[in-house]
Amino acid sequence: MKKTIPKKIHIIGSVGSGKTTLAKEISSKLDIPYYELDNVVWIRKMSGDIRRTEQEREEYLNSIIQSESWVIEGVHNEDWVSTCFQSADLIIFLDTKYSIRTYRIIKRFLKQKLRLEKSNYRPTLEIFFKMFKWNRYFEGVGKVNFFNRYDIHKDKTEVINNTNSLKKYFN
Repeated sequence: MKKTIPKKIHIIGSVGSGKTTLAKEISSKLDIPYYELDNVVWIRKMSGDIRRTEQEREEYLNSIIQSESWVIEGVHNEDWVSTCFQSADLIIFLDTKYSIRTYRIIKRFLKQKLRLEKSNYRPTLEIFFKMFKWNRYFEGVGKVNFFNRYDIHKDKTEVINNTNSLKKYFN
């Protein structure tokens, strides 16, 4: 029996784990749209980001989830994203090594400051240092919270340490 290709994929991981890169690759390969949860939280404007209200955020996320296919990526695992995990055919937990994530945070910041890479936010030193804080928090708290909160979806969750192990789904 041939395994069906998932049409609704949720990718979660820490800052620098490779979520956006993987989401773009899967989106391109399967020809389905991808969404960043940060852009569900924030309305991006040239003058500066504006945080959506809880109602706006939930309405926007629900409109995405109700579509036929999607790849959603983000670090969030709070209650407001629970329907996303529930609706997903596949949940990919990127468990990239802490040292690799740290290296990627530094590399990304330098590329953004040199305007070699686009970002959804203004790459300031404040954001740069917050990314290290968020990375530590995810390692110590976020990861544990995810597995405690969403253990009910373990049958459709794949923990990935490197993207080579995803080939079984997408080749």
